[in-house]
Amino acid sequence: MAILKTEGLTYTYSAGTPFEKTAVDHVDLCIEENTMIGVIGHTGSGKSTLMQHFNGLLQPTSGKVLLEHQDIWADKSKLREVRFKVGLVFQYPEYQLFEETVAKDIAFGCRNMGLSEEETKKRIIETAQMLGIRELLDRSPFALSGGQKRRAAIAGVMAMRPKVLILDEPCAGLDPRGRELMLHQIQDYQKKTQSTVLLVSHSMEDVAAFTKKLLVMNQGKLFCYEETEKVFRRTEELKALGLRVPQIASVMQALRKKGYDLPEDLYTVEKARDAVFTLLRKEAASC
Repeated sequence: MAILKTEGLTYTYSAGTPFEKTAVDHVDLCIEENTMIGVIGHTGSGKSTLMQHFNGLLQPTSGKVLLEHQDIWADKSKLREVRFKVGLVFQYPEYQLFEETVAKDIAFGCRNMGLSEEETKKRIIETAQMLGIRELLDRSPFALSGGQKRRAAIAGVMAMRPKVLILDEPCAGLDPRGRELMLHQIQDYQKKTQSTVLLVSHSMEDVAAFTKKLLVMNQGKLFCYEETEKVFRRTEELKALGLRVPQIASVMQALRKKGYDLPEDLYTVEKARDAVFTLLRKEAASC
């Protein structure tokens, strides 16, 4: 069932001026409930502009954005409610921390929603537990490490339990261990809340390992929206867009060209490892 739809969505910056630029060009989309979706595209492809339409930060030049089958701009008085249902986390959200303690920072959105103190406290603890920062709730957010700050900032949006959570490069600047931890925590959050998570990323490895579908933007247009494995089979097309496939997919493709009998949908290290071991066992058995 669709949670978000766009119909002919178009957005033009500086319309009617010499600097006019169409950043999103007649995009038709249908985004399902309860799934994790990767959003990719080269810099300037329109992916971030598209995401800002989903919770009403930008109003379409033409076309519609539908949340639960309702045009979000049909009644501007309801935009506040839309932003509670569609949470958007920008890059480096830790720069937006401002409260005295981590708990107060996480509580800020819940209190704006008008939740009771009892429900707010419950959500603070649940979300902090999901993100591994429960022991930090009484500390100042400014005394935390970079990764802890990032999780505290994201927790503030997650605690509002939006039906759609948009994360713009949530792992930017994190070391490999922190990156993997963050992605697993986001995945766990999605499964526990059965929400829709849109993961905007430049890392093909991240979206390959953690998403079910990929939304690919190119020059303001929707290039494709398909299952992740189908997208990464389109190696040459992605390269033509200035994108790349995961490194392991390139290695597997090179092995297939050498004559090795390997499947075409190997785009994660785990899948590639299992396929190579299976092939080696077959070859050993035939000797």
